[in-house]
Amino acid sequence: MAEEKENVESSYTAKDLAVLEGLEAVRKRPGMYIGSTDSRGLMHCLWEIIDNAVDEALGGHCKTIEINLEADGSIEVHDDGRGIPIDKEPKTGLTGVEVVMTKLHAGGKFGSGSYAASGGLHGVGASVVNALSSRLDVEVDRGGKIHWMSFQRGTAGIFDGDGPKAPFTPQSGLRVIGKISSKITGTRVKYWPDRQIFMKDAELDMEDIYARARQTSYLVPGLTLIVNDKRTKAGKSETFFHKGGISEYCNFLQPDDPVGDVIRLAGTGNYEETVPVLDDQGHMVSTDVQREMGVDIALKWGNGYETTMRSFVNIIATPKGGTHVQGFERSITKVINEAARAAGILKKNEADVIKDDVLEGLTAVITVRMTEPQFEGQTKEVLGTNAAIKIVGNVVADSLKAFFNTTKRIDKANGKLVLEKIVGASRTRIATRSHKELQRRKNALESSSLPTKLADCRSEDVNRTELFIVEGDSALGTTKAARNSEYQAILPLRGKILNVQKASLAQMLDDKECASIIQVIGAGSGKSFELDEARYGRIILMSDADVDGSHIRCLLLTLLYRYMRPLIDSGRVFAAMPPLHRIEVIGGGGKKGEVLYTYSDDEMKKVTADLTKQGKRWKEPIQRYKGLGEMDADQLAETTMDRSKRLLRRVRVEGADDWTVLALGTQARIEVQAEPQILGESVDLFDDSFRLLVCVIPRAAVSEHPQHVGVGRQAEFLPAVTTHGDDGEFDARAFASSKFKRCTNRGGRDGRQCDSKPLYVDDVEHRR
Repeated sequence: MAEEKENVESSYTAKDLAVLEGLEAVRKRPGMYIGSTDSRGLMHCLWEIIDNAVDEALGGHCKTIEINLEADGSIEVHDDGRGIPIDKEPKTGLTGVEVVMTKLHAGGKFGSGSYAASGGLHGVGASVVNALSSRLDVEVDRGGKIHWMSFQRGTAGIFDGDGPKAPFTPQSGLRVIGKISSKITGTRVKYWPDRQIFMKDAELDMEDIYARARQTSYLVPGLTLIVNDKRTKAGKSETFFHKGGISEYCNFLQPDDPVGDVIRLAGTGNYEETVPVLDDQGHMVSTDVQREMGVDIALKWGNGYETTMRSFVNIIATPKGGTHVQGFERSITKVINEAARAAGILKKNEADVIKDDVLEGLTAVITVRMTEPQFEGQTKEVLGTNAAIKIVGNVVADSLKAFFNTTKRIDKANGKLVLEKIVGASRTRIATRSHKELQRRKNALESSSLPTKLADCRSEDVNRTELFIVEGDSALGTTKAARNSEYQAILPLRGKILNVQKASLAQMLDDKECASIIQVIGAGSGKSFELDEARYGRIILMSDADVDGSHIRCLLLTLLYRYMRPLIDSGRVFAAMPPLHRIEVIGGGGKKGEVLYTYSDDEMKKVTADLTKQGKRWKEPIQRYKGLGEMDADQLAETTMDRSKRLLRRVRVEGADDWTVLALGTQARIEVQAEPQILGESVDLFDDSFRLLVCVIPRAAVSEHPQHVGVGRQAEFLPAVTTHGDDGEFDARAFASSKFKRCTNRGGRDGRQCDSKPLYVDDVEHRR
């Protein structure tokens, strides 16, 4: 044993140690610096270069940033800031450009002189991008001259030609390639990502770039960002400029109807930080430094339930929060409680509101500006500076107290609306909890006994099991005969369930059909819903292919969306697609007994036209299914329930904010002209009181090409719409996903436009 141990020790010596020089560490472990080598890492490199330009804007030295995506795969970022220093750095003897681009921990943002607030560290971000690029060119406009320098994978040199594949000769030094007005300054960085590092399918996401540029234009008022996509012949250019700051950004982000106006909280705080500082001899000395932190927050409450929060440190997004978000959340709840009790809105005998009550329906933009922020990791997603907790908390407390104690009539009314909304959310939460406890004792929602009408399956494997929620007892017998009892369960419903969009939580729990659905799924409801507790892997809504069936499906989706949302988010909710017609071919060379199923009137017309061209005949009249009960078990299994043959439609909610719904009423239709990129999908939605034609089209397309979207009276006349209210506005309550905003006339007396979040934004057909 001793001999074996000695051999092991002798096999590990100093020669086994690797010493990585310069930027070799970045290329060896790129994920440590940019997070990953897929599309996210590629985007992160672009953010590093853009952030350096934005930091110049924060200092008041830059007004325009231009981002060019070239056809050869290169990316160029041009700013009109002061330009990277071109003089020689005394310790290295290299020019400022070469130091910034090749030295991993070097730059003008480590000290407090050049940048009062910055998001990046010149030498960290830029040098990492340089190391991960097959070629990087830098041009600096400064001192009346154009200075130029090139790099290959972090090594300075000269390319003999264009592009990263040109011959390369290593050579240090900055070269002057032209003259320019002394008043013009700026930096141009053009780089080609190294495909040896990044995955083959890694690519830039234009929507993310636009979103980031738009976000930056809000955070830095007065800064213009131009994004030019030159990768196609047509090209595309977008310009982003906003003067309103984070107040305007808060309005942009809010997903629901507002409760009051935007509330701005601003202030500063000082703190002391011990940091290593270079002395005159080049030694690192621990020094106590006084810092100042600026806090600027925009708040706005809405009547919804979702919380939309964006946090930033020197315009760098911190999607995972950090100490500044912690300080905000800790302080705001305490102040709200004090203000609500002082105003008499929260009674003495009532419990304090909690954080969830305060954050319900809140849209917040939290920004802090500070010198040398301490992030948890290279990707800068979490702020770690501890002082931010106290400073942000104090600013929130002082500013909110001043707001709620104001004597201004408008602000006082706004504050009252906010407090009433938050206290109302608290009372609803308490009532819900009390009702839930009551239900546990007195009804079968969470009892061990399942409804007797449930035809359960034998398997307990959630990955295999399916729950079919069917319409009416008439379809129960057929579906039970058509199912595979090993893994398919059947739950019949009697008529239309409660419209939970209009009903309270207590009313929903009292409804027998809603209670049975919650009980059978077995995962709870609302905030107590646990996805892992669901008894079935797929929830399939199976209703008739008619008006009532569409309405029942909408009501069921509303219940799932409001109280069992994780089922939809995880892609476990499907809508069955039963056929509408059965065509039996009887002649003309067709197979005897050949049967064709169609799912719409248009499809039926197309199929019959094709049969006519082929010289085939069919049995008249064509059978039209009025409901699932008209099918026999074999037909239902073949068309709707057999995994090998059926067609399901998965319900999704992704991207709902990017779509607009045009609801057209009496004798109205949507006209979408010849612009193919804005063609939408028309969907019929029904209620017992009215019928709507709804067209779902991209919101961006409507704003960019309004001339191509209009309302006319040319065709497809629909039954009259029942209106509600003296102003003639209609109630679109049949739509499954969310509330319609109130509608205004547009494009004619009968055409109305509504903004909403359609549930069927991205219907995906799945054959399972």
